[in-house]
Amino acid sequence: MQAVSAQESELSASERREALKEVFVQARGCVRCPELAATRKTVVFGAGNANADLMFVGEAPGASEDEQGVPFVGRAGKLLGTLLEEIGLERADVFIANVLKCRPPGNRDPQPIEIENCQEYLLRQVELIQPTVICTLGNFSTKLLRGDPTGITRLHGQPEVLTLGRRAVRLYPIFHPAAALYTPRMLETLREDFTRLPELLALGAPEQPESTEAPEAEELGAPPEVEMTGAGSKAVSAPEEGQVAEIDQLGLF
Repeated sequence: MQAVSAQESELSASERREALKEVFVQARGCVRCPELAATRKTVVFGAGNANADLMFVGEAPGASEDEQGVPFVGRAGKLLGTLLEEIGLERADVFIANVLKCRPPGNRDPQPIEIENCQEYLLRQVELIQPTVICTLGNFSTKLLRGDPTGITRLHGQPEVLTLGRRAVRLYPIFHPAAALYTPRMLETLREDFTRLPELLALGAPEQPESTEAPEAEELGAPPEVEMTGAGSKAVSAPEEGQVAEIDQLGLF
């Protein structure tokens, strides 16, 4: 049986969504990476089911994601949706996020300092969403969450139990859908790895580490006072300054 702290177990799904909204507001005003803060159009926080058993973590927003504030909305996102349908799921069943919440200029690779600056937001998402399985898409998310430089080519399709922050999860690295768009052989491998996801979900959550503290949104350092711009999920219009976006605007169900 899953072991969780008494305080953490008292948080209902709605309370965790409220805490996630607070993290979103902090991320929306983040200026830890001056170049990204200056060039982004929106902060792409994540979208999907805030109580999901399955969470996907990609690399960073691209141009379409930066425009719409939603992760995986381009061709790679369409492929991800197709692969989910093939195993009996849809985007509304899962939560999708990225290592970086802001688009790197020119879609360049995330820089180490940017990954370091942004990882707190991702770890808070994991703690509050409480997924059973985290599916890392490609090298950047796999290396970050494993804390190891081993690449996705060697690791794909090999699940393992890891503790991220206060949460133990089943980590499952697979190729990024974008890499499979132009390589039929890689698409075949990606599709094969995807078919194992229902089996991993059926195992349930791994035993959780002992904890004496419930997760609190305030643990993330408050960002400097800046004008809040952009929103982080589907069907979002930018809220008025000082307002917290409604939960449906965040794409959290």
